[in-house]
Amino acid sequence: MESKLLWIGILINMNNKNIKNIIHNDELYSSIFDLNNISEGLDFLTNDDSFVQVGTWKYEKGKILDAHYHNTFERKSYITQEVVLVLEGIIICNLYTTDGEFITSEEIKQNQLIIQFQGIHEYKIIKNSKVLEIKNGPYFGADKDRTRVNIRND
Repeated sequence: MESKLLWIGILINMNNKNIKNIIHNDELYSSIFDLNNISEGLDFLTNDDSFVQVGTWKYEKGKILDAHYHNTFERKSYITQEVVLVLEGIIICNLYTTDGEFITSEEIKQNQLIIQFQGIHEYKIIKNSKVLEIKNGPYFGADKDRTRVNIRND
């Protein structure tokens, strides 16, 4: 695994799946993945303990995946994690700790996604964009599910 220390406290590493992990104070804040670099078969981009599970498929025509269903059982989730996939355009994602400390800005382009595991994040649309956002649920409404912050003090 190649790691690159950008400045004190921020580590960005690229693993063999071409995932760019944003790590601050030994905590994973976000992962960025380019969908143009999908591995053959089924490949999960997230760890098993993440509340949101993100994987890719790459199969040849005619492949049949085994029929299945997902079992019902209680799961506990204490945080919302989100995936933002840029279908068209370019966005900037600014990342901060929950205390408002700036971590980094990342440009997310068409066919790239960013997974938010924790912290504050804001998005700026750089080019006209179409974006797919995916979160773990259930959703309890804006008042309970998130806190808006004025990170720039405008």
